[in-house]
Amino acid sequence: MSELIQKNESHDIRWKLLAGTSALALIGYVAAMPAAKAEDADRPTVWIELGGQLSRWENSQEPYAPPFAALTPSNLSSPQNAEKPPRYGMDGSAALKLQPTDSDWTFSVSVRYGRSGNSKHARQQSNPAAAAGYLIFRNHFGSDYVHGTEPYHVTPIAARFTDVVAKQSESHTLLDFEVGKDVGLGLFGHNASSTLNFGVRFAQFTSRSSVKLLENPDFHFKTELYTFSTAYTFNGRYYGFYEKRANQRQIFHSFAGTFRANRSFTGLGPSISWDSSEPVIGNSERVELTFDWGVNASILFGRQKTKIHHQTTGRFYSATATAFGSSNRAIRPITYQRHADPMRSRGVVVPNVGGFAGFAVKYPNAKVSFGYKADFFFGATDGGNDVRRTEDIGFHGPYASISIGLGG
Repeated sequence: MSELIQKNESHDIRWKLLAGTSALALIGYVAAMPAAKAEDADRPTVWIELGGQLSRWENSQEPYAPPFAALTPSNLSSPQNAEKPPRYGMDGSAALKLQPTDSDWTFSVSVRYGRSGNSKHARQQSNPAAAAGYLIFRNHFGSDYVHGTEPYHVTPIAARFTDVVAKQSESHTLLDFEVGKDVGLGLFGHNASSTLNFGVRFAQFTSRSSVKLLENPDFHFKTELYTFSTAYTFNGRYYGFYEKRANQRQIFHSFAGTFRANRSFTGLGPSISWDSSEPVIGNSERVELTFDWGVNASILFGRQKTKIHHQTTGRFYSATATAFGSSNRAIRPITYQRHADPMRSRGVVVPNVGGFAGFAVKYPNAKVSFGYKADFFFGATDGGNDVRRTEDIGFHGPYASISIGLGG
């Protein structure tokens, strides 16, 4: 009987301790609620962000390489070196974020626009040396005999050269609509914050390029030997004539090519991102330094479009130079002409991944951020000329932004 009474007393004591602890926790929670609500009431409900980024543009396109480019002399660099797309450009971004009071949800819309371009004019020339020719003659006029050699030099009428003018430009636009929730998961500390976002991403990429290429790749001299002789007797006198000439024929081809390309991709699809902020030093109520990072991914359903025009023309030049001057200089008609206008349009699915990492200086109503950001889109554009060739697009580089909080 005494054992039963002791067990009941022990059971009552545990319940009293549990009830007392729960009551104290409830009182502490209720006491903390006004402070938390006051903190939420002071928090800005609208954030406006403006930023910029120096982006390195990753994009490969098939260069314009007409057949005659294979004839480029070895002492001249390939004209396709001037057709490389732009590598760097400037991006600008703007974002609007809403954080309702007493809520862990956020609603945001952001836009990012960037462009880059270049223009190159490259001319290379190799001047051939003058060529030597000669005239040898022997004349008999009865008892008279005359002979001699007359050398001469031929000045080149052309040169080996390449001349290319290439212009390229690109632009990209990203538009994001997101709804996020603060999930409170920090990787490096309990005071960190993380937001999981779901939304829709719109992306548009455009590029334009034009190339004008002139080339005389194969100028050369060709020595042509000409021999003539005759002899006869008239009125008992002997007449004889002999002549040998080394003429120089100047031969070369002249080529011209033009190229224009318009390429684009437009797509829309679901997106997901995770943004995290880890405190490093400072006080969130005054000023604080944080390490910010995030990753994002999306699937874009869209369409690639490509419109190409290219044309190639070739002509043959020939001129013969003798000791008596140039003759038979001919510009023959077009030896060949080729043009094509391929157009392609294709629906594609483009995966997109990206991320950023950097530091931010946070104030109660403002934030200054800087770091490195990247976005990559796989198989986004058609970079081929005569046939389709999918290419990846990416841009990455350092960024900086400033955010201002309003309301609260």
